[in-house]
Amino acid sequence: MNLILVLTGLITLNTSAQTKVDSPEEKLEKDRKAIKSLAGFYEVNFNYGEVTAPDPNYKFSKPYESHGNEWAEIIVDEPKRIVIQHMLAINDTTVIKHWRQDWTYEDTDIMLYTEGNAWKKGNLTSADVKGKWTQKVYQVDDSPRYQGYGTWSHVGGHDAWQSETDSPLPRRESTVRKDYNVLNRGSRITITKDGWMFEQDNKKIVRSASGDKLLAVEKGYEEFTKIDPKTFANAQKWWASQKSYWADVRGVWADIIGSQNTFKVQTMANGKLLYETLFSLGDQSIKEKWTAAQNKEKIKTALQPYLVK
Repeated sequence: MNLILVLTGLITLNTSAQTKVDSPEEKLEKDRKAIKSLAGFYEVNFNYGEVTAPDPNYKFSKPYESHGNEWAEIIVDEPKRIVIQHMLAINDTTVIKHWRQDWTYEDTDIMLYTEGNAWKKGNLTSADVKGKWTQKVYQVDDSPRYQGYGTWSHVGGHDAWQSETDSPLPRRESTVRKDYNVLNRGSRITITKDGWMFEQDNKKIVRSASGDKLLAVEKGYEEFTKIDPKTFANAQKWWASQKSYWADVRGVWADIIGSQNTFKVQTMANGKLLYETLFSLGDQSIKEKWTAAQNKEKIKTALQPYLVK
């Protein structure tokens, strides 16, 4: 009888542990911990390949593989907003400011990609985003790329988040593909013991006035594996000198985006790509020791030719 009572007690305790529901505060803190774990020093392997197409005569593109060393640094850490800036380190001598991801909690403000490097404000309600995080991804020049929202799950000690949203063509295809104009991204982020995995199920869409047509579906994996931080000594030194300037760039973009319901960006103006213009301006800012006010004035002026009225 005593043995039965003990076993019954253990089963009851185990069931209670399995059915325990986190409070909103506990869930939020688990979410924040997962997001912040995306930061670090990584070797990244990129693998993409088309897996299916509705047209039996469609010619599948060649699989894409690449790799690099990437440092992801938390530059804003607020209770409901975490910003992570990525930097590529090449041969310990060259640094490229890479993409940025802003995570915001229960955020009803969202910009949705339409086509042709144009965005429009979405209409989200508090109910739509309750308990959810929006991942806002930005280009190397800090212009928008795509934004999607979803719920972080923490089941069995496994942390994962997923969403689906439209975006421009990826850089690996934007200069070589003209047969589609929108990438519908199905993104899933999973934290691993050695870093994290960015898994994608992407639909290549031909968008026109008559609607959307599916061209092909691709599978993508971006595997972030932690490596020695020493690889990024030069990148850290470069970012220390540049981060104030890029904070001003983000501020100017936020003002532009926040003041309009729709906007469109062209990547080339006056013979220079947008990122080339802003990178050059950053070097000049450091060399001439501009103030924040000077930075913002120069940035606003530099951006005007790239904003389509």
